[in-house]
Amino acid sequence: MTLQQINYALMISEYGSMNRAAEKLGISQPTLTSAVRELEKEIGCEVFLRTHKGAVPTAEGEEFLQSVGQLYRQYELVCEKFLDKDKKRKFGVSTQHYSFAVSAFIETVRQFGTLEFEFAVRETETLNIIKDVGTLKSEIGVLYISNYNRKPITKLLEENELAFTGLIKCRAYVYMWKGHPLAGESSIGLEQLEPYPCLSFEQNGQNGYLFAEEILSENIYPRMIKATDRAAMGELMKELNGYTLCSGILCEEMNGTDYVVVPFREDADNHNSIMEIGYIHKKHGTLSEIGKRYIEELRKSLAKNASPDPELDDAE
Repeated sequence: MTLQQINYALMISEYGSMNRAAEKLGISQPTLTSAVRELEKEIGCEVFLRTHKGAVPTAEGEEFLQSVGQLYRQYELVCEKFLDKDKKRKFGVSTQHYSFAVSAFIETVRQFGTLEFEFAVRETETLNIIKDVGTLKSEIGVLYISNYNRKPITKLLEENELAFTGLIKCRAYVYMWKGHPLAGESSIGLEQLEPYPCLSFEQNGQNGYLFAEEILSENIYPRMIKATDRAAMGELMKELNGYTLCSGILCEEMNGTDYVVVPFREDADNHNSIMEIGYIHKKHGTLSEIGKRYIEELRKSLAKNASPDPELDDAE
């Protein structure tokens, strides 16, 4: 098994097509197909299913690609550091849809500049965050853990040799447009929210509800709308009086002043919950200089934008 074969397989997985991968690699499709067949013969399993829609990883292939993805990214990092002095160094962050994480990313880019670094910020699904950091596509991931999702998240982190470091603990808040009928309330209970649609970022895969970005996702909401990006979420809030349940961290430089957060009021059947927001990284790896700076900027952004909660501070 060669690094070239690994690169070929990873490119096919990324583009989902032999033709597109071959075009990107600058080789013929028969050459690519032959190389993959030799690889599959050597490792003793089929990596891709060839369908009319493209090349889809098999179950064994998905496991193989995840393992070699880490290996190939390590190889790229070594090349970037020692072989190609003119090539830009890469730094990536994968995050749930947190404006404070993007704000911290922007500050990091400003400090290091784009001349020597190739930056990437990926607002994506929870499972993709874990996969990105596990395969070193991103150096750092930003997500939250609660009592509800702690077991499945921790299991996945262990499988991918990732460590979670908590940054802040928050209670649930209702996030909505400032023109929402309930925006002026001092607190909001679940019964008050029943006439309005609950908004949630879409999570693919089995048991997607376990990896929801929104706290209190285990509750039953009679009206639900899924979205995939923050811009769409904002429009749904304005046009449909939708709401979402979040940490209460409102980053005005990113979100503007059109949105408000109101404390969620628990009742006998719907208790409040605590979410711990933090970052993940490779357990046995060392954060780069730029990675450490990003963490510093994350802490600054949270300190600036999070509402203090004396009870949680005392509990820590």
